[in-house]
Amino acid sequence: MFAGPHELRWEEVASPMLSGTGEALVRPVAVATCDLDAGLLAGVAPLPGPFAFGHEFVAEVVETAAGVETVRPGDRVIVPFQINCGRCARCRRGLTASCAIAGPGAAYGMAPIARREWGGALSDQVLVPYADAMLVALPAEIEPSSVASVSDNVPDGWRAVAPPLRAEPRAPVLIVGGIGDVALYAAAVALALGSEQVDYIDTDQRRLRVAESIGANAIERNVDGSALGRYRITVDHSGTTPGLHSAIRSTEPEGTCTSTAIYFAPETPLPMLDMYTRGIIFRTGRVNARTVIPEVLALVSSARLRPELVTSEVIRWDDADRALADLTAKTVVVR
Repeated sequence: MFAGPHELRWEEVASPMLSGTGEALVRPVAVATCDLDAGLLAGVAPLPGPFAFGHEFVAEVVETAAGVETVRPGDRVIVPFQINCGRCARCRRGLTASCAIAGPGAAYGMAPIARREWGGALSDQVLVPYADAMLVALPAEIEPSSVASVSDNVPDGWRAVAPPLRAEPRAPVLIVGGIGDVALYAAAVALALGSEQVDYIDTDQRRLRVAESIGANAIERNVDGSALGRYRITVDHSGTTPGLHSAIRSTEPEGTCTSTAIYFAPETPLPMLDMYTRGIIFRTGRVNARTVIPEVLALVSSARLRPELVTSEVIRWDDADRALADLTAKTVVVR
């Protein structure tokens, strides 16, 4: 349970039970922390506890209800962090972050946003309400601990660079980091998909080393809102107004800038004249994780994408409450 900044605790709760058709019970075997988790534990993300913690995970199917056709007990699966029915008009369009049946913000591990408790990944068992729509089989050759973040953060990085690279193969990419590891996944995906130049900007030494290790041009630099060059594809994961403005002002005319950061301030200004003058495409919002997970897994299976290179530490399950209390980087918890 997330109890408050720097405070996690184990708590006995009632076991989830199957109660309707199409449901499954799963047992998490590898749980990754998210950039939002780090913000929660640092007291930066203003979500009040207590609530069940953790939302990026690989699990083993324990039991299925009537009507489940795609998985069976014993299967290992990626569990998307968002709850989605797969049947409503939005889900059928691939907008699995905005399922009309599950409701706004429906997700594991963030009850205040979801407005109800769906449970958390750091649990003995988790109920999956729409098993066929949500669960994605994990290829046998992939180690669960290497892809736990494919529930959320890896697809978040993927969506920032993959669609524009599909439209313009080999295009140079600029990524402004600053608040976590989604930016590193974006860099890794851009390289995996053939970008001829991936420039990664940050001041954090660990993230700069990781960026370099995956093949990006790691550039240590403070951003001040000014342009950092001209790129067809830019990504902001700084969480700051200057970082966002630098990414926008570095975008070529008719290029694409995607913000993967969360801004908790009531208002965040945008340089609208710069955006208007060059006619850039600007995107923000939550990733439709379930929709893109198969494409992410295909990159991993081909060995072109190695999410484990971003992982800072792998820890034991029983140590999670203590080891994660001062979370600063991508950590994976395994049984």
